[in-house]
Amino acid sequence: MNTNKNTALYEKMAAEQDKFRDWLKSHPPEEILNHAYEYTVREDILMAMEELDLPQSRAAALLASPSPLADVYKEFADRETSYMDVVRDSIKQRAEAALDAQRELPLYRHDAAYAREQGNLDLYRASRRANIACKEAIEASLSEHYRDNRLDRDAVPQVIEQFGYTRTLYVLANTVQQMEWDGRFSPANKAWAKTVDIPPNPDGFGGDRNLDFVVDSHPGLVDLFLSQARQDYLRLQPLTPEEIHTEAARLLQELRAPDTPNSPHGTHYMARVSPDFLARAGTQAHDQLMALLPFRSLAITGMKDLPGIYVTILASEDRSKELRQRRPSVRRQLKQEPCSAEKKAPVRKKKEPER
Repeated sequence: MNTNKNTALYEKMAAEQDKFRDWLKSHPPEEILNHAYEYTVREDILMAMEELDLPQSRAAALLASPSPLADVYKEFADRETSYMDVVRDSIKQRAEAALDAQRELPLYRHDAAYAREQGNLDLYRASRRANIACKEAIEASLSEHYRDNRLDRDAVPQVIEQFGYTRTLYVLANTVQQMEWDGRFSPANKAWAKTVDIPPNPDGFGGDRNLDFVVDSHPGLVDLFLSQARQDYLRLQPLTPEEIHTEAARLLQELRAPDTPNSPHGTHYMARVSPDFLARAGTQAHDQLMALLPFRSLAITGMKDLPGIYVTILASEDRSKELRQRRPSVRRQLKQEPCSAEKKAPVRKKKEPER
C-alpha cells in the first residue's frame, strides 16, 4: 500500500478486528466457537488488505463506513463461493490417498518375535492393524450384502477395493485355519487354506495373536465369501498352457459326443466354451486354443437365443482327429541349448610340394 487512504483503511479495519477479538474473549467458549468462522475470514480480509492497493476514491468510500471490516465480511458471506466445493474435493482427495496407502501397505507374513529381531516392528504392527481392519470390513460386508438367503456379488469387491486380494485372502485363510474343525467350510476351501503359510504368533500370555483377525460371522457365509473371492482372483490370473490344453481337450470331447450335428440348423457340431476360460482368456489364449483343435472349418461364435460362446465345425469334418501338439517355445529351446558353441575342427593347411 502506498497511499494514505489505503493505510488509513487498513488501520481502521485492524482496530475493528482488535475490538471484535476483545468482544469474543468476553464470551463463553460455545459463543466463541459460533463466531470462529467469521473471525478467521476477517483475519484473511486483513491479510489481503496488506497488499491490496485500492483506488483513492474507493478506499475513501469504504473508509467512511463505521465498520468497513464487517461490511466486507458481510459482502463475502452473501456471495456464493466455491469454498465448500474445495472442502468437498479435499475430503475426496484425502480419502482416495488414504485408500491407496491402505491397499499398498505390504502384508507382513512373519510373527512378532521375528519382526522384533529384524527391527520391523512398525511394519508388523501396521500390517496387523490392517489385517484386523480387513476382518472387520468382511464382517460389515457380509452383514450388508447377505439378504434373501443369498450373498450379493458386491460383497467381495467392496472389501477388495479397500484391502486388495493379497490381504483379504490372507485374513480368510487364517479364519479357516483357526476354525478348521467347522464342517460349514467346504473341503475345497479348507484344502486351499492349508496352502497359505500363516506362522503361529503367540503372545506373552499363551494366547494367539492370529485370533485377532478371525472373521466373526456365520461360517457358512464366510465360506461363500471366500469361494467368491477365490474365483474372482483366479479370473484375474492369465491362463497357463496346461489350462488351455485342458479346455481344448474338453471341447474336442464334446464335439465328438453327439451322433448327429447339434447346431440349431443341424449343419454343424458345436461345444460351448467354458465361461471361466472366457473370463480369463486374452487374444493370445484364444489363438492357442484354436491352434490346438484339429479342424479346418473351426470357428468360435455366439449363437442366437443361446447363452455363451461356442466352437463349431462342419458336419463333414473328421471328428476322430487328435489335438494338435503344442509348438515348443523358441525361448525355452534357446534356454535349454548349451551356451558354448561346438568347437570347429582345425583347418589343415595344405602342404606345399617339395622341390
